[in-house]
Amino acid sequence: MAEEQLPDVPLVLVRNPYLEKKANIVRQKPILWEGYERASLLTHEQVELIKAIDKKSESVIQQAMNEKGQTYASLILYLLQNLSRPDTIQYICLLTDHILTFNENNARYFHETSKEDASLPFAPFMKLLDSEEEFMSLEASKVLTILACSAPSPTTVDLSPLFKWITTKLTGSINDVVNLVIQELESILRVNAYRLSVWNTPNAIKELVHRLFLNKSASTPQIQYQIIFCLWLLTFEKDIAAQINEKYDIIPLLVEIAKSAVKEKVIRVSIATLRNLVEKAPAQNLAAMLVAKLLPFTENLSTRKWSDPDILEDIVFVKERLQEDFQSLTTFEQYASEIETGKLEWSPPHKSDLFWKENAHKLEENGYQLLKSIARLLSTSNSPLVLSVAASDVGYYVKYATKGGKNLLQDIGAKQRIMELMTHEDQEVRYQALLAVQKYMHQAF
Repeated sequence: MAEEQLPDVPLVLVRNPYLEKKANIVRQKPILWEGYERASLLTHEQVELIKAIDKKSESVIQQAMNEKGQTYASLILYLLQNLSRPDTIQYICLLTDHILTFNENNARYFHETSKEDASLPFAPFMKLLDSEEEFMSLEASKVLTILACSAPSPTTVDLSPLFKWITTKLTGSINDVVNLVIQELESILRVNAYRLSVWNTPNAIKELVHRLFLNKSASTPQIQYQIIFCLWLLTFEKDIAAQINEKYDIIPLLVEIAKSAVKEKVIRVSIATLRNLVEKAPAQNLAAMLVAKLLPFTENLSTRKWSDPDILEDIVFVKERLQEDFQSLTTFEQYASEIETGKLEWSPPHKSDLFWKENAHKLEENGYQLLKSIARLLSTSNSPLVLSVAASDVGYYVKYATKGGKNLLQDIGAKQRIMELMTHEDQEVRYQALLAVQKYMHQAF
């Protein structure tokens, strides 16, 4: 699923029954435009212009836009900036959404207003994001998404208030609103100029991945698909592909979701995202994929029948790269990637005296980086398996460690932690901690 093969959908695809239900209520409220004229807030000409498209059919509105598109765009932005009644502002937002959605070409009239004022057409809608009235802020966010995706120069647009607003909504408890902002992100991330800005928005990706984690066992494959689609678009950027797994541990999550997915499109977008990670940043991602057992999974997937040939192409690509990498990886590199990802299990190195005799000193390289990682796992992990394996590793390590390494274990609290684990509730953890302490005492003696 290459980037240029983005599904053929409208510029922005935001369909939300929750928003539509609220829109129907707003649509039916009459706006007394003449009252604004009597209060000298609008001129007679402005009132006649807006009444000509108020509550009219798409064809009538489009005819008006064809004839006076620039005038209407300027008028709508003027109304937003100069009127304040909530029902009027709601209706103007809805009318703008309508104008932009049924004909994408109408966006150009709004973008032309930037020649008069550089803050237009975005600023009036940005201001509405902070509104306490929910429909107003949701509708403004949809209009901003359409304007962002149709911007002639996206690199000059500052959408940071919108990205912060989306991040806040991702943390909410109203699923309909969460679904709406995920759809908006899907549209925005299609424009590569916005990807790094979204990536750099504090907590944005964290909350997106958190939503994916919450939904991995949920009954809605559609939300899974949409969130992974966002991750897929993000991973076309090399910098993001190089950091995203280290920061958010998405590789094991994608593998787990693809394994349990019932919808082919969820598997397709998961594998396409993993392919991006392999293509854009192999050095940062291949080892983590091997630890997540992606190789046997892709071998299994490559024998299945798929309705979409792109899936098989991506599966074969990832499988072949993993096979090449698997053969070139030394046992110690596999061991190190296990430690760094925190996914410990009883793989052969953890039980091999010969492995430790040959490699114990490597734990002391780069400022004792791996040794510190093992100590961190002992202190932070809640998994009995991880604690058992890490305790066993410390036992093997002290047998062949330098004096500096043994001292470091004491200095960073690993020795103390092993002694605490001798009273752990899990029998295997207690046993491995006891063995490690015995080896420690034997070496000291």
